[in-house]
Amino acid sequence: MSRKPRRKGVNAKGRNTGEGQYMPLPYNLTKSVAFRHLSGNALKVFIELRSRFNGVNNGRLSLSYQDAADLLGMSKSSVKRAFDELVEKGFLKRRREGQWYGRLAAEYILTTEKHDGHLATHDWKRWTGPSRGKSKPSVRVRDAKASRAPGGYRSAASVYQHGTRPSGFRVIDGSV
Repeated sequence: MSRKPRRKGVNAKGRNTGEGQYMPLPYNLTKSVAFRHLSGNALKVFIELRSRFNGVNNGRLSLSYQDAADLLGMSKSSVKRAFDELVEKGFLKRRREGQWYGRLAAEYILTTEKHDGHLATHDWKRWTGPSRGKSKPSVRVRDAKASRAPGGYRSAASVYQHGTRPSGFRVIDGSV
């Protein structure tokens, strides 16, 4: 009696042997307004923190700014802004602030997962998006400079009498 040929990468119990763990991102999370408004750096920090979650350590997840900067190729100030953005949009909560003198990194709670017997809060679902009215324009509007031309150069009477074009055409009643 011959043995069944074994599929590549599957052990006797039917589990894959070579792929390792995976990190689920539910559709309701990835389709949310808050997730779609995350910056690239915030998304990288979120995925790094989420990869440190093992099912029971939520609330004790720590990642120092220096470690995140080294792992993700960012500056510490970019990492700080990313953490602040994740807290503001409801993906993380700070459980404990970090301490410089104790050399302790801050501890975070993922709001997408349960922690210490409490259900997940899903605070990111309540984030409504950026404000509708822009506080400042996206392109800076410069102040109009006053004309340096001599007085009367472009007065209404001068334009009507001499025209505005450099050629010999003159404007008469709006027609050329």
